[in-house]
Amino acid sequence: MAISVEEAFEQVYKLSLPLGIEIAPIENSIHRVLTENIVAEYSLPSFDNTAMDGYAVRTADAGKTLLQSCVIFAGDKDEFRLVEDQCIRIMTGAKIPQGCEAIVPIEEVVVHGDQVTLPTFIKPSQHIRLKGEDIQAGTTLLTKGTFLCAHHISLLASQGITHVKLYRRPSVAIFSSGNELKMHYETLGANQLYNTNTPTFASRARELGCDVISTATAEDTLESIQNHIKSALNADLIITSGGVSVGDADFTKKAFQSLGFESAFESVDIKPGKPTTFGRIGKTVILNLPGNPLAAALCFELFGQSAILALSGRTDKYLSAITTKIAEPFKMKKGRRALIPGWFDGTAFTPSPKFGPGMVLPLSQANAYMMVDASVDGFEKDAEIKVIPTRWCMSSPVQNSLITF
Repeated sequence: MAISVEEAFEQVYKLSLPLGIEIAPIENSIHRVLTENIVAEYSLPSFDNTAMDGYAVRTADAGKTLLQSCVIFAGDKDEFRLVEDQCIRIMTGAKIPQGCEAIVPIEEVVVHGDQVTLPTFIKPSQHIRLKGEDIQAGTTLLTKGTFLCAHHISLLASQGITHVKLYRRPSVAIFSSGNELKMHYETLGANQLYNTNTPTFASRARELGCDVISTATAEDTLESIQNHIKSALNADLIITSGGVSVGDADFTKKAFQSLGFESAFESVDIKPGKPTTFGRIGKTVILNLPGNPLAAALCFELFGQSAILALSGRTDKYLSAITTKIAEPFKMKKGRRALIPGWFDGTAFTPSPKFGPGMVLPLSQANAYMMVDASVDGFEKDAEIKVIPTRWCMSSPVQNSLITF
């Protein structure tokens, strides 16, 4: 019996657990996941400093003409003090001298040799960056499970951190099965076609930060598929396509079962992609997808991506959706959860004009899809919907509904 999408997600997250820990330089930690909290050791700025090239002054001296006593440059180690009837020329980033109450930008003063005439109004603390106004020492900057981007590296570098502890990248083995399939670098024979699923899933897994250790096509025999499985069991995740239906040559399920496959589910109430199977052999998580390219690709986006995010140790492992509107009226058959590819232009979503489970073109022309509830038979123009991106990752630390009702 087919289980619901929600039940399928529950099983995916249950079996897909974070992997081992590695230590890496921060420069090599981009698109990796932290295994620890990062707490600020230093306040930022670590001292009061000027945000502008200008003059360090007291607010009571507004409108006066003062003597410039000296110049302070960023990085100067000497301590300076502002005295009465004087001002100090100061450069961006330099430490604020004692007695200074504000910085007046160069363009707001009149300079005659060593004499500086100030504007008639000076706002207290203007153009002064106070110690700790950006980061306070002791503040938690990043938490365990954070997927690191370039701007997180800025935080780490600001604290003098050179290395961080990260979850190991998931290793993924991918293969398809089918006597009719050839890899794109092989010559097609009569009644054969190219295997698009294997290179597609390998590329998508790499986009999601995985190490892809095996890609190939198995023959439609029990022995061939068993050999491919055995060679891939050192991976954290095996993703296959084809051979999970009920045809005479669908040996994938039999091959996995003969090697100790523990099934979490073998059918999902979704269209396309109902034969999707999930489970494990030992510590290796297994996702068997349908052979039809569009069905397999859409189910990879749902279940393959979710497994990878969870294996990576990410806190935001749950897929998330964008609430938008549909660009035009859309009719469909109700009765089963449906995956509808299309294009989201930032304002509205346009469903693909033509798509079927065996097609390749629609998803290449789409950047998102919507998952529509079984009770829905269509939408009027501008109806509110939810779309799930395929060309970038929308994820969340909280599991939310992805379904349009």
